[in-house]
Amino acid sequence: MTVLAYLLDLTNIKSVLIFLSIFLLLLDYFKNKPPKNFPPGPRSLPLIGHLHLLTDFSKVHLQFAKFAEKYGHIFSFRLFGPPLVVLNGHKVVRELYVNQGDHFADRPTGIPLFEDLVGGKGLVSSNGYSWKQQRRFALHTLKNFGLGKRSLEPSILLECRYLNEAFSNEQGKAFNPQWLINNAVSNVICVLVFGDRFEYTDNDFQSLLKNINLAISLEADIWTQIYNMFPWICRRIPGPHRKMLSVWNGIIDFVRGKVKDHHADYDPSNPRDYIDCFLGEMEKWKDDKAAGFNVENLCFCTLDLFIAGTETTSTTLFWAFLYMMKYPEIQRKVQEEIDRVVGSSRQPSLADRENMPYTDAVIHEIQRVGNILPLNVIRSTTKDTQVGDYFIPKGTMVMGNLDSILFDKTEWETPHTFNPGHFLDAEGRFRKREAFLPFSLGKRVCLGEQLARMELFLFFTSLLQRFSFSPPDGVEPSLESKLAFTNCPQPYQMCAAPR
Repeated sequence: MTVLAYLLDLTNIKSVLIFLSIFLLLLDYFKNKPPKNFPPGPRSLPLIGHLHLLTDFSKVHLQFAKFAEKYGHIFSFRLFGPPLVVLNGHKVVRELYVNQGDHFADRPTGIPLFEDLVGGKGLVSSNGYSWKQQRRFALHTLKNFGLGKRSLEPSILLECRYLNEAFSNEQGKAFNPQWLINNAVSNVICVLVFGDRFEYTDNDFQSLLKNINLAISLEADIWTQIYNMFPWICRRIPGPHRKMLSVWNGIIDFVRGKVKDHHADYDPSNPRDYIDCFLGEMEKWKDDKAAGFNVENLCFCTLDLFIAGTETTSTTLFWAFLYMMKYPEIQRKVQEEIDRVVGSSRQPSLADRENMPYTDAVIHEIQRVGNILPLNVIRSTTKDTQVGDYFIPKGTMVMGNLDSILFDKTEWETPHTFNPGHFLDAEGRFRKREAFLPFSLGKRVCLGEQLARMELFLFFTSLLQRFSFSPPDGVEPSLESKLAFTNCPQPYQMCAAPR
């Protein structure tokens, strides 16, 4: 090749790269250009949006609070893809999610990673007719198996006894309680959806729970955003995103195996759990394909129930024992109330809750300050929506920022202090607070709220009845957290001394 030809070749390559760069910039501009009267936000950069403004991905919710101070309770934000509208403060979120709830009832579509993994199936990601039918069926079925009823209490109390025994086996030595708590909480939903519980010594199930935790953590990684920005490239090349896909597929395969096992010994006259009930429903809806009663959707609906019924409640309890170590005087007051109302000869029951206002207030304050879903689960608008002076087109991603509600200084007397008094009146009686919304609200409110409330009270009181929790000698409990899908404490060690 002559020198001239070589230079021409380099020039052509340079021209192609310049052309592609300009093309991508123009494509990004026109694709993500906000419409007139769209909510304001920081100035974004081509392709990456506001990535340059995020100094710490684990503290995104705190940075959003600063944006709200500057741009108002409704602002826009963008990372790589289309803009997201962030709703801040109790009044704004309640107004839109409740009073205009039908406008904010969808989940986003067209996000490459979730399309590749889920494809709009299940209870969390589906929309429209299929979502309504699946949510109705799930609520009806789980209620039949005791969701929100006292009939489920014996099953939870049994798991409390197993967990008490596991804590006792640690003999007061320092240990990390995360996976024992995770397994115990998971067993409650496992009985409802799979028909059985798993021993704490089941290594395969422990590995599954750890993989779920890993998968959720990986979703918050920058590679998720890169995958969504360049899916046509990421689907074809190796990289960290491959690990995320592999872990999620392994979790889904576990559920598929459980569904296959149910198929093998299914008895229509004796449904044992959610999976059996779904199998029976498939025959009734065989002529209505749009309702989503098929084997593949069963796998994803079961997966949603399994993960939602495990992750959020176990993370809340993980925060609970950390706060009890951090504030031993509050722990002692809870134990005094348990001793006075329940004693030591029997387990606490749900009937005791109304006579234990301080304990109930502490649990609520743990949920508020623990703030396990600070950014909520993203929704999207079902139609063009006018919000005050702002126009939000159909299909826009919307986030009701729960962090801005649970720490709203206009709603809470001491929003950044752990204070059970937020839920007590002047006479020491428990009081409800309208801004207490850890389960979100509106059309997509958490369908497992009643189960979570039951579990939190029974696990918390059962363990504090029998143990006092403290950090290892010389260790100061840290309230530092890590944010992925949930806001979880950093791993910690604790000692459970028998009382």
